[in-house]
Amino acid sequence: MLQPKRTKYRKPHNVSYEGKAKGNSYVAFGEYGIMATNGAWIDARQIESARIAISKQLGKTGKMWIRIFPHMSKTKKPLEVRMGSGKGNPEFWVAVVKEGTVMFEVANIPEAQMKEALTRAGHKLGVTWKIVARQGAQ
Repeated sequence: MLQPKRTKYRKPHNVSYEGKAKGNSYVAFGEYGIMATNGAWIDARQIESARIAISKQLGKTGKMWIRIFPHMSKTKKPLEVRMGSGKGNPEFWVAVVKEGTVMFEVANIPEAQMKEALTRAGHKLGVTWKIVARQGAQ
């Protein structure tokens, strides 16, 4: 699964996923992509699951780009622990995805197969999404 090699701080503050994406908001590398239509934290396991779903559809000729990375750790306190006594330990890693962020891109396969691959990947993600084409691709 994806996670940073090292971070400056182990326990970051919660970064908001409200609002629209400033960058990463268009298909830059492939022909089609999955764009988030609302904000959410996407877990590293969800990203990996979507990557596997796309790669099974691509075959040898298809190409895939993952445009998000889980930079932020999420903490969790153990079960049956009383309130207080500090913040919990880092448990998993998330990518902050805002509305309009392109998460995955694919290229070099037929259009129907591309849409099928992106649809299967989209169902693995905890965010509403739509399939977008590259500007001037159609």
